[in-house]
Amino acid sequence: MHERTRRRVLTASGAAAVSVMGLSGCVGQSSPSGNDSANGTNNEVENSSAGGGSSSGGVLTVAYVPIYPNMQHYIMQEEGYYDALDTEVTAKRFSDGPSVVKAFASDEVDVALFGVTPAMVLTDKGKRADVLAANSRNGFRVMATNAFGDLYADQQGDAFSAFEKREGRKVKFGVPPDGSVPDIALRYWIERDLGLGELESVVDKVKVSPAKAPQTMGSGGVDATMIQEPFATVIENEQGFGEVAWSGDILPGHPVTVTFVQNSVPRDIAEGFVEQHSKATKFVRKNPKKAAEDAAAVIGSGVSTDLARKAIDSQASDFLSDPHEVRTQSKKMARLVEEIGNTESVVSPKQLFDFSVYDAVSKR
Repeated sequence: MHERTRRRVLTASGAAAVSVMGLSGCVGQSSPSGNDSANGTNNEVENSSAGGGSSSGGVLTVAYVPIYPNMQHYIMQEEGYYDALDTEVTAKRFSDGPSVVKAFASDEVDVALFGVTPAMVLTDKGKRADVLAANSRNGFRVMATNAFGDLYADQQGDAFSAFEKREGRKVKFGVPPDGSVPDIALRYWIERDLGLGELESVVDKVKVSPAKAPQTMGSGGVDATMIQEPFATVIENEQGFGEVAWSGDILPGHPVTVTFVQNSVPRDIAEGFVEQHSKATKFVRKNPKKAAEDAAAVIGSGVSTDLARKAIDSQASDFLSDPHEVRTQSKKMARLVEEIGNTESVVSPKQLFDFSVYDAVSKR
């Protein structure tokens, strides 16, 4: 077998400490990819490994957004797991989920680590691709100001109307795009779990990206948000803010991000990727602190090693590879995705997943 070498290109670096009130240049004002959003650049080559051939000119292109739910990528890169693949691997970093979806839809990337709900949308539109592995589940925390959090602790669902009566306005809730995984989790919480009615009638939605949510909450722009790690820990570290609910209690076992792979990727390469993905999941369970260090090294942009280590202990840091484990809850999420109009029909697990690749790897 030929020798493979690893080389890192344009690795982002971040500040040693993060504050909700002073996030300019960290995870707030700058994009989480470390790119200058003003220059229109959405991605960068993060790492590549010399090797054989794949689906796109001998290179397997892996796209990701630098958030905790994509933990396996950070481990695969930093621990050298990509070197085991019989192909060259190029990782592309994107500032947000919609940018990854656009790149995947236009066949610019072979593998995407992104939310399960955009995978449903692409599947519904006829994209020839499948979810081969799950990345994370139960990955969101509802973070809020104490002004709302204290009300919720006392009154649960009635806290929303109590807040409106006291403040003269609805709770301002920081939300990502409609149909995203945190949006679906939030809708399930408000509409199904708490039974308060349609989301838009209960809260005032404020569009804000996860990276900018801590800064927005710190400046009073929102009262609460449904957010993943490490941004939830950033908010929690500041006085006057806390956790209101956890998505693992709201919709237990729900998927967050998945590994979505073009059907054009050869079977042996797909199996090799899933095998190393599974190895990375085992690594994070056995070596959580080292995994956190790997995440900090790749994410950069204000995610210090100390912050990463704190975030890895969060109950919202729940990583897995087995797609069977998120099959049931993906059905519930698919119904909500269809209800809000992002898909024309409810995408079934049979349409969304190809379990055969993971099953073949798990028997080795």
